Amino acid sequence: MAHHTSSDHSNDLRKEDCKETGSLVVCFGEMLIDFVPTVGGVSLAEAPAFKKAPGGAPANVAVGISRLGGSSAFIGKVGADEFGYMLADILKQNNVETSGMRFDSNARTALAFVTLRADGEREFLFFRNPSADMLLQESELDKNLLKQARIFHYGSISLIDEPCKSAHLAAMRIAKNSGCILSYDPNLRLALWPSADAARKSIMDIWDQADVTKISEDEITFLTGGDDPYDDNVVLKKLFHPNLKLLIVTEGSQGCRYYTKAFKGRIAGVKVKPVDTTGAGDAFVSGILYSIASDQTIFQDEKRLRKALYFANICGALTVTGRGAIPALPTKEAILQFLLEAAVI
Repeated sequence: MAHHTSSDHSNDLRKEDCKETGSLVVCFGEMLIDFVPTVGGVSLAEAPAFKKAPGGAPANVAVGISRLGGSSAFIGKVGADEFGYMLADILKQNNVETSGMRFDSNARTALAFVTLRADGEREFLFFRNPSADMLLQESELDKNLLKQARIFHYGSISLIDEPCKSAHLAAMRIAKNSGCILSYDPNLRLALWPSADAARKSIMDIWDQADVTKISEDEITFLTGGDDPYDDNVVLKKLFHPNLKLLIVTEGSQGCRYYTKAFKGRIAGVKVKPVDTTGAGDAFVSGILYSIASDQTIFQDEKRLRKALYFANICGALTVTGRGAIPALPTKEAILQFLLEAAVI
């Protein structure tokens, strides 16, 4: 007879808990394979070999939420190929709902070759012409899954090409009409856009629809056309909008700033030894969305919001201590352990 250990049991309860309170986070967009050099600090041309790593910001966020004990799903398209099936398996292994995933037999799963050069700059080479994620159609959307979501999270890469762009806009509409919180991380990848102007326009076209937006300092400079990302007035005048419940500006290891209608402030970063910064922003997003999914009052309660953002900072920090995005995303246990150790010191 199979017997449950208490931890198995509490896990089951926790999963049911999430389902009952309807705190599902649905992440929409691209999932792909990153090929990363086996040695650091080289250009793509110099790399002797590459290691495959699952990637794609929305998928990373879905896994991050699930690792924390939250409830998440991924909607997107991959190729009906070995890489596509592998990516679906990785999501399943991480308890991410995959019923919204689609497989295209006429296009390949997207690939990206990514390296951190010796000068610290990231170099990208994308194989997407077109890749399966760009071909998701509105008719392929899992509408029921969207209607169950508490939070609908998306980026901007899915806005670059049709038919995916129309599917993205339709998914936003369905989620909004179902009373969902819309969460936006523009996650700018200029190399994928036809031009900088096209990127700026598409990213800003849907800007005022989100309830929660996370943006980096570089993205502020880009979207405002060169303004000072540290100036609160720039952020409040050009980027804050009446529908926003929360705007977060991430500053890497320095932490983050937050803006709501009622208050603004900053949370200092968490000091760790960085190994690889891949996925840190996605881990941060999964941390804050995990908190919002279980408690929508944090938009009005600054003390609770600050606590949630500190938690998100730890998620981001712990991710840079491991290589790759998905393998390095922290569990709830790892964060509690970190807090314990920090309290002792």
